[in-house]
Amino acid sequence: MSVNKVILLGNVGKDPEVRYLDTGIAVATFPLATTDRAYTLANGTQVPERTEWHNLVLWRGLAETAEKYVHKGDKLYIEGKIRTRSYDDQTGAKRYITEIFVDNMEMLTPKSASSGVSSVQQPVTPAQPQQSPVTPIQNNPADDLPF
Repeated sequence: MSVNKVILLGNVGKDPEVRYLDTGIAVATFPLATTDRAYTLANGTQVPERTEWHNLVLWRGLAETAEKYVHKGDKLYIEGKIRTRSYDDQTGAKRYITEIFVDNMEMLTPKSASSGVSSVQQPVTPAQPQQSPVTPIQNNPADDLPF
């Protein structure tokens, strides 16, 4: 038995690049950054912050969703599989790339924050209570994470 599963919670490094295969299937690729906080050991040694970059690959409906709604800086929760492939570069040297093939994606950035457009609220009258333009995410699995 074996398991190939990765869970990431991080920030999108750039807007998704989406292409469509001849068969009409959408494929999106973009980087996701995960960062370990800096800390100090008991003996006083300081360990600096460390950022890892992950190459994400999304297919079909997930790719189309990413094309419409995912933007640079957005926070995402990702579940997927690690895949490594090789190719020959221009000099003929063999290169390897590790990618995360995404099975599940949860967008954690509120809609108004990722669009870059400030929300406009209507004036409040006594008969109309003010409503928040952003609905908080309920039962978010990332809320239980220690970082």
